[in-house]
Amino acid sequence: MTADFIYLASQSPRRRQLLDQLGVRHELLVPQAGAEADAAEALEAVQPGELPADYVQRVTALKLRAARARVKARGLPAAPILCSDTTVAIGRRILGKPADDGEARAMLRALSGRSHRVLTAVAVAAGPRRSWSALSVSTVRFAPLDDALIDAYIASGQPFGKAGGYAIQSQLAGWIPEVRGSYSAIMGLPLFETAQLLRQARVRF
Repeated sequence: MTADFIYLASQSPRRRQLLDQLGVRHELLVPQAGAEADAAEALEAVQPGELPADYVQRVTALKLRAARARVKARGLPAAPILCSDTTVAIGRRILGKPADDGEARAMLRALSGRSHRVLTAVAVAAGPRRSWSALSVSTVRFAPLDDALIDAYIASGQPFGKAGGYAIQSQLAGWIPEVRGSYSAIMGLPLFETAQLLRQARVRF
């Protein structure tokens, strides 16, 4: 049986835009404020010694499990569910979402003048037992970023809520001379892999 829409278990406006680009009808399935939101935030905690690829795939699987429970608890109509998570890594070091100006500044200084990886995992569930997943790994190289540029970027508020403290579609694109891999995955959702998973889940788009 084919599906006409999916649930997107993400609050990222970029993922919504990317699904619109594919022509996939979707409805948001996000945690409600309070305990549910706190539990969702806790899913992103890094475990000691965890490697970036293991981390991003584990978090995505946990998000998918929570989203399935959310559909059941709310009595929503059945439909495939899509979850995704993105992280930035320098070697084994995971750069999550900066909590404050100091963390954002440290992350951007660490990224300055060097290459890093952007890992995005995506998972789709259809029904209580079937699910499919994929991992996209891309490489981004930054030119040197001086302190004035970093300070201005932090003052704009753009680093917050984003892994690694930056968005590739922001003004910092002017300091990125090289990208290898999937641009859409760096934004937050690898369109090629996502389209493959949705076809497996028999989503019409």
